Amino acid sequence: MELLKIDSVTKTFGGLHALRQVSFGIHEGEIVSLIGPNGAGKTTLFNCINGLLPFPEGNILFQQKRIKGLKPHQIAELGLARTFQVTRLFSKMTLLENLIVGQHHHLRAGLWSGLLRPRWVSEEETRAVEKSLEVLALFEERLLPRKDAFAETLSYANKRRLEIARALASSPRLLLLDEPTAGMNPHETEGIIHLIKKIKEMGITILIIEHDMKVIMGASDRIIVLDHGEKIAEGLPAEIQGNEKVIHAYMGKRHRHAEP
Repeated sequence: MELLKIDSVTKTFGGLHALRQVSFGIHEGEIVSLIGPNGAGKTTLFNCINGLLPFPEGNILFQQKRIKGLKPHQIAELGLARTFQVTRLFSKMTLLENLIVGQHHHLRAGLWSGLLRPRWVSEEETRAVEKSLEVLALFEERLLPRKDAFAETLSYANKRRLEIARALASSPRLLLLDEPTAGMNPHETEGIIHLIKKIKEMGITILIIEHDMKVIMGASDRIIVLDHGEKIAEGLPAEIQGNEKVIHAYMGKRHRHAEP
């Protein structure tokens, strides 16, 4: 079943087409990578998917429900989470608090219940903490031991990990990762590849924007290529490696014989 369907999405900024008639689908359980040169429209498409940008033409369906026109929080409530190129953490909150905030649309407590504190509020808080610790445990020594540290004290790489963790805390069905390995060294990148595969094993479908071809070829079930706002190719990693249009537009001759 197609969990996400992009149908002829077009987005313009003034007279510039950032996206032009882009269409593809993502099936449940897949890891799909979205690649292309800078300015190809990848992040613009992410922003259309999660409701940050309106688009005049086309449709987006998530779980067979039309989400065009919905607000970002409404789309998140349906089970879609994302990270950003530039991390958007609550820097004055602890790691644990960031993950609890990530669960906000699952929590029922409001102002009055928070003040009166019936038993169910305490039980809900306990479950939120347990869920947060469970997610932090996926990052082992990187995040879990620092659960009570402020997010602003983390290294750049760990801030990116924390943003992924916060997205996972929302229990998404589809996770959008925007350049998850940006600024990481090769060892850290290997860890993210392993993490992405682990997330898939948890039953979460993943759409990735990434420039590191080691991540693309090492983690993807399928690859979609954009260039100047248009989809120019779609296929398995091995098929994309040998696609002349992709080599010309993005990957470069030196990648043609790279190992998948």
